[in-house]
Amino acid sequence: MRTGEPLPAVGDVLAALATGLWHWDTASGLVTVDAEAARLLGLPAEQVTLTEAQVRARLHPVDWNEITGVVQLAVAEGTLAEVRIRIMDERGRVVRVVRSRSKPAFDPVKRAYELTGTLQEVTEPAPGTPAAHNAVTGDWRRSREAFLLDAGRALAEARSTAEVLRVAAGLSMPGFSPDGLAVFGVEGDRLTIIGHHGQRPGDEGPFAQMALSTDYPAAEVVRTGRAVYLSSPAQYKERYPLTWPLAQRFNRQSWAFLPLTVAGRTMGAWMAAFTYPVAFTPDERSVLTTVARMLAQALSRAGAAETERELTDGLQRSMLPQLGEGIPGMGIAARYVPTGGGLQVGGDWYDMIPLPNGRFALVIGDVQGHDVRAAGLMGQLRIALRAYAAEGHRPDAVLSRASRFFYGITHGDDDLAALRFATCLYVEVDPATGTVETARAGHLDPAVRMPDGTVMLRATAGGLPLGIDPDSDYPTTRLALEPGETLLLCTDGLVETGGHDLDSGWRRIRAVLEDHCGGDLEGLADALVGAVHGPSSHHTTGPLADRREDDIALLLLRRQDEGRGPGGAAVRPRVRRTMLTVAQAEPEQVATGRQQLRDLLHDWSSSDQVDSAVLLVSEMLTNVLVHTDADALLVAEVTGEPGARRLRVEVTDAGDDLPHVRRPGELASSGRGLVLIELLADSWGVAPRGEGKSIWFELTEA
Repeated sequence: MRTGEPLPAVGDVLAALATGLWHWDTASGLVTVDAEAARLLGLPAEQVTLTEAQVRARLHPVDWNEITGVVQLAVAEGTLAEVRIRIMDERGRVVRVVRSRSKPAFDPVKRAYELTGTLQEVTEPAPGTPAAHNAVTGDWRRSREAFLLDAGRALAEARSTAEVLRVAAGLSMPGFSPDGLAVFGVEGDRLTIIGHHGQRPGDEGPFAQMALSTDYPAAEVVRTGRAVYLSSPAQYKERYPLTWPLAQRFNRQSWAFLPLTVAGRTMGAWMAAFTYPVAFTPDERSVLTTVARMLAQALSRAGAAETERELTDGLQRSMLPQLGEGIPGMGIAARYVPTGGGLQVGGDWYDMIPLPNGRFALVIGDVQGHDVRAAGLMGQLRIALRAYAAEGHRPDAVLSRASRFFYGITHGDDDLAALRFATCLYVEVDPATGTVETARAGHLDPAVRMPDGTVMLRATAGGLPLGIDPDSDYPTTRLALEPGETLLLCTDGLVETGGHDLDSGWRRIRAVLEDHCGGDLEGLADALVGAVHGPSSHHTTGPLADRREDDIALLLLRRQDEGRGPGGAAVRPRVRRTMLTVAQAEPEQVATGRQQLRDLLHDWSSSDQVDSAVLLVSEMLTNVLVHTDADALLVAEVTGEPGARRLRVEVTDAGDDLPHVRRPGELASSGRGLVLIELLADSWGVAPRGEGKSIWFELTEA
């Protein structure tokens, strides 16, 4: 072209440079290409308008996904979008590699992209030749960096060897993704297959237990710690003729074997195999090397975590009992959930102990701390409790001896940090009668779920936690488990986990107990744990800011209901009952009696009647404590069907003086108890007993 002549048309220049032109509008979903671009896509050399699906069918699926990310990144950075694309034929083979450069624009109204760009073929080195330095676009480098960040995050989050292998199999490397993967480990002087992907099950057989001295790429990598890159089958056959027949049947074209190195030690090898030729340029080798390092770290972490879990499981199996076949006439279920940190073994435990008198004992407790020492102390305390129980001691004697034992093993030196205490609830159950005798050492009170869903905390007498005072006293409390009732014993982790205190946490657990339908104890146990650790727990956090986490242990004991309806369904019970002893030295138990009565009447139709009943119970219990030297026994019972039920409350004491109705003066400080009963109760009375007397009243549901 001479000076002064007009410049040739842009289309002619592009055609002379073997560069195609294309236009893509994501709003319409159409891509227009000129003749040269159509040829590069493997279509007839003529201008044509294609749908996105037609274009996508010609591109490698990994590259199509990469284009979307590159376009968004280019718009955000205000730069050109550059990407290398593999063009595929109808049989899925790569026919050429092209480079696309475009300037994307984003329409915020249509929320669509519009791109106009060029396509130009990229010449790759011939398979098996030394890799030349190919120009790599800036967008490819950005894609590589994004890929490595995503891969590193995914591998770091994998918690087991199986998860690491799944992540490795799903990695989509920018521009060259392997279709076959294998991870080799080392046992002694032999290779092992940790996992593989892209091969059929059983194909790994010839490579498993292969001697490290074998002329095989992975064995050489483990021996030398250096990577091996094979760009073609001819190169593989030339370097490893003895093991080439093993690899030939997989019809791969290129292989990369890289060492898995952690802390300077080669722990295995990673194979990435490709069905198309790969030159393994410096950039590609850099990506593979980085992935191999991250994979080695992830496998090392996963192996350590699995070893830790095996240790945890072993400790847990040795320290927690098997419930066996159960107890005649009783159903039982248990759960232990360790805290999320450390060895996942702590001081919580439960146990079921057969007793010489034909009864059995349930024990649940919590040794202070969440470390290995707490777990060790828990194991010793559990064994001591079993020994004392097997000797036939009563619940109070068992806990007294256990407290002295625990004090001895935790106060052996002057190290204040070594001092520990433990809470414990010991329950002796007679399966024939449902009688339950409890002794409590600083632990949570048990709860009872009645067959109709009523849930009540059973107040029990208690003493100091074990290990604080070797001479502590642990009084016993007798309860009666009615047919169909379920006894819940748990540690504070079930109540307080998730930022709850004892009050708000108990309301959460109580709601689960009340709402659970059916007689499946295992399902109820799962529901209780799910309320604390399940998805819903993230939306029901407690009022405390620290979200205290703790181990969880729980035991459920149900006395079977022999009265069954048609089809085996439980008959709705007609009796609801609670009992409470109020000692002279425990006037605070009057408040417990009021709360138990409210729990018993939780679904009573008239709130005024509930308030009246609570007032009368408070008066009756207080009168016993004030006017006698005896303890008071409260028995409250609800009978009948909802809407027409009858409440009967009876307070019994050992005093001989019968109460009489008086008409107190305006300034009198006493004498109004029976007047209130006469005004508020539907019926009432006083009955002498062989020893003492009882006063009772009844209310009919309004």
